[in-house]
Amino acid sequence: MRDFADRERLAEVVRAGLGSDRRVDGLTRLRGGTKKGVYRLTLDDRSTVVGYVWSADENYWPARPGTTGDESSEGGDELSQGGDEPSDGALADASDSELFAAANAELVAAGVRTPEILLLDRSRSRFPADVALVEDVPGPNLERRLATDPTAVAGTVTRLAEALTAMHGRQGTRPGKVATLARSAGPAPAQRSAVDVVLDRALGDLAEAAGRDDRLARDRVRLTELLRGLADGIAPRPTYGLIHGELGPDHVLVDGDGAPVLIDIEGLMYFDVEWEHVFLRLRFGVHYHPLAVDGLDERRLRLYRLAQHLSLVAGPLRLLDGDFPDRDVMRGIAAYHTERALSFPD
Repeated sequence: MRDFADRERLAEVVRAGLGSDRRVDGLTRLRGGTKKGVYRLTLDDRSTVVGYVWSADENYWPARPGTTGDESSEGGDELSQGGDEPSDGALADASDSELFAAANAELVAAGVRTPEILLLDRSRSRFPADVALVEDVPGPNLERRLATDPTAVAGTVTRLAEALTAMHGRQGTRPGKVATLARSAGPAPAQRSAVDVVLDRALGDLAEAAGRDDRLARDRVRLTELLRGLADGIAPRPTYGLIHGELGPDHVLVDGDGAPVLIDIEGLMYFDVEWEHVFLRLRFGVHYHPLAVDGLDERRLRLYRLAQHLSLVAGPLRLLDGDFPDRDVMRGIAAYHTERALSFPD
């Protein structure tokens, strides 16, 4: 049995962050997260805040074969990240309070809207895990709004494009998570390029997925050669842009002024912007056009597209090894991206 957060235990966190006289009248655990718990807390004045809880009981991801639970790959709320990267790698585990705090600060510095942090408590004196209270941005996310009335949120999508331009324009000299790069200030150690990181992760995802799906097993040699061929000869870059890492419309809220508000930000990193645009195109579909930009590297786009298809097979299938409740959703994601990988290039 998983020991999820409850109103009584989060009440002390609320009092610490919002005042000793505040009371929690209601708690709703929001669906969708796979590694951290996300809760809407209704307070005594009927206002609401959102609580994030980074605890083992909120983490549905089993360890990869050959690792311990503490070394399990991403996961998190981001199905397209993971693989065999070291724990501080660019595409490694992207869900903890340190990553969250660093990403929030970086987005604020870039002028990009994300929920305001009201309290971040790593002491574990009030709750037996790292917790945060953040601003609640109520209402349907951008994915639901695009499905019901895309015209009404056209301005939000335009503003999202502007936010992405601001992010991608920020430059770093090494690929990696914002928090990881901040910890390693000083002379840069030898680094793999973004292409090397993606290729290694994609080969690992292919191996794992082929062990679970006979069709991918039969096609493994072709896909391996295709991945290596796409990566071969792509020149390293001297700089990288700031990207969200998994920016689907479900990770964009809309505030009362119609501004986009980015959530699930722990994977924020400096990386090839093509990685972002491949995911944007996959997730926004027919609504991607306002987000498109000129000048992207077509070879990187092809490699990263195949890599993300493979990741979106291996990740959901790994999640199904555990007790994640929305199993049909994960099966559907894995089945769709299996077909896309098998038909690549299409």
